[in-house]
Amino acid sequence: MEDKIFDNDYFTLTDEDGNEIEFELIGRCERNGKQYFAMIPVEDEEPEGDIYEYVILKLDTVDGEEMLVTVDDDEELDDIADYFDDLFSQEIDYDN
Repeated sequence: MEDKIFDNDYFTLTDEDGNEIEFELIGRCERNGKQYFAMIPVEDEEPEGDIYEYVILKLDTVDGEEMLVTVDDDEELDDIADYFDDLFSQEIDYDN
């Protein structure tokens, strides 16, 4: 699987309380044999400045079904967040 930055891919996910939240997929990567996804919640208002906070979810099998889950291990999360930060910083166009 190729690491990739996305544009305009939207998904509706259901949280543990049954609330549906729409997310935009902004990046995907595979690390240590696991697939990770960077997503930002779709909101009505723009963030302050041009800084978006994103969530990282990983593909996991729960009760025999594949689903996106939060990354609970702090070291794993830090490693993946650093990787996505590096990936996203390569896409910044400093000339504009």
